[in-house]
Amino acid sequence: MTTDILRRPAAPFDRRSLLRGACGALALGTLPGLAQAASGPASETVLRIADYKALDGLALDASGNAGSSFRSQFAEFASGNLIVEAINAGSIDVGSSSEIPPAFGIAAGARLSIVAVVKDDVNWQVVLVPPGSPIQSVADLKGKRVGYVRATTTQYYLARMLGEAGLRFTDIQAISLTPSEGQAAFEQGALDAWAIYGYSVPFAIKKGARVLVTSNGYLSGNYLYLASPDALADPGKSAAIGDYFLRLRRAFAWRAANLERWAQVHSAAIGVPVETDLEILRKNSRQRDLAPIADADIASAQNVADTFHQLGVLPKRIDIAPAFDRRFTDILSRPLS
Repeated sequence: MTTDILRRPAAPFDRRSLLRGACGALALGTLPGLAQAASGPASETVLRIADYKALDGLALDASGNAGSSFRSQFAEFASGNLIVEAINAGSIDVGSSSEIPPAFGIAAGARLSIVAVVKDDVNWQVVLVPPGSPIQSVADLKGKRVGYVRATTTQYYLARMLGEAGLRFTDIQAISLTPSEGQAAFEQGALDAWAIYGYSVPFAIKKGARVLVTSNGYLSGNYLYLASPDALADPGKSAAIGDYFLRLRRAFAWRAANLERWAQVHSAAIGVPVETDLEILRKNSRQRDLAPIADADIASAQNVADTFHQLGVLPKRIDIAPAFDRRFTDILSRPLS
């Protein structure tokens, strides 16, 4: 990696970029990785589902909850931003993201509804410091080179941590990097700290990195299930979404009760050692679950949007509450059989 990566400033947010680019390629039938899964008896209703590599679709399969009376098409996406684009373009009916992409989508005029909340882990979203670092607190980051991933949870919790320590984002040398760029910079000693998430964390720890602070208490752990308003207006698709959510709840319950089996399936799918996967699962702040929308969830999403606006990344303040749709509250609340 060259030092050019570290010198370049974070690109300014372009509100038009959120809904362009991939949208043209995400028309139905041209979705990357699109695969039709015929589930149960033939049905005229086809639910187009956005997923991430080895996540909810895999949980449905592994737990035996893939079967349904409607047909489903799963498409693998690399980011929540792309899922927002696809929902707005009418190429996807339902998919999930962190609290951040919907805020940017709404600010850019995207058509989407937030219909359920995934409750998930926050322990593996952290600020790391290199082996032997003298940094002992967030306050010690003042003037230091800190890597993060722009417009993601890392920028959000880093901003909140700094604010709690009496610092602003401008008080550090904030360096926007992709996860792979950040890993290279961190390992080469070009960063004093690194705000990062996921499997990068245990791999860095095994090489001697130290967790300065986790995002527990800074992130809500909420991930939002989004749906196309057009899909919600279609009685068949709306019913299919409800059925999908019910099966997901069963799959998540199975996953939580069978961590070792899930780790075997999941680690094989993503190509990491099963021991690493199991370590992460066992140390999660909570196991993945699907819940109905609560007032606190709306307040959390609003706080995220407000924070990015204050950081100058979100171009305008938005009111996110109107995007929430509680029509699936009953399905998301009923006891599992």
